[in-house]
Amino acid sequence: MADAMWSILALILSLGSSPMQTAAAPPDVDVELLLAVDVSGSMDMEEARVQRSGYVQALRHPDFINAIEGGFLGRIAIGYFEWAGLVNEASLVGWQVIENAKDADAFASLIEARPIGPRRGTSLSNAILFGTNLIESNAFSGTRRVLDISGDGPNNTGPPVPPARDAALARGIVINGLAIMIRPSFSTGPLDEYYTACVIGGPGSFVLPVHEPEDFAIAIRQKLVLEVSGLTPEPAATPAAAHAAADCMIGERLRPGFLDRIYPELDR
Repeated sequence: MADAMWSILALILSLGSSPMQTAAAPPDVDVELLLAVDVSGSMDMEEARVQRSGYVQALRHPDFINAIEGGFLGRIAIGYFEWAGLVNEASLVGWQVIENAKDADAFASLIEARPIGPRRGTSLSNAILFGTNLIESNAFSGTRRVLDISGDGPNNTGPPVPPARDAALARGIVINGLAIMIRPSFSTGPLDEYYTACVIGGPGSFVLPVHEPEDFAIAIRQKLVLEVSGLTPEPAATPAAAHAAADCMIGERLRPGFLDRIYPELDR
């Protein structure tokens, strides 16, 4: 009888400790890094391909792997999505843990396999709001949380950028930028200045400009290494009065019908 009771107790204890009964918690990570990539129609297909290739190369580069392995925990959580006037939710590559070159290669392959298709509009605000929700809702616990957003123009649709940016910063999310200035628009002013004033924010936040297609891979790699390492680039010396303050509504103002939407009561 005693032997039977011990057998039953042992069975109960084994079931209680079974891995099928308890889901493993996601590991802590050095950084939660979300890549938000512009695929708006102002980018031609060649630029879009060069940008995609730049991300894939950067994710597989030894400098990126070394930065991850050199972290306190030696692992990061990373995700990826593409955006234009709206976020292309089908482009989402969900959160993955990267600890080594094999993990990074697998994540890069998921991005590499996605179709490339530019879309209409440029809504940095929608990208920030979507990215904030993805970071807030993931199951990881990172020392830092970073939204890495690329773009080749100012916000011209969707909500204004500053409130979306401020909401992300209030949640402890750092926003960094990659300002794509291959075909700069003189009507909207220097894009890196717009990003600095209106888009990025948080401790150690920064913008890197890209002026030539061949600079994509290097700039993206540099940005990812800095973000994983928790570092910032050396500041460029710029006279304080060199440029006027950027207009955070410049993209909306240049969009046809802007005044009609803001002041519909005006009779012009």
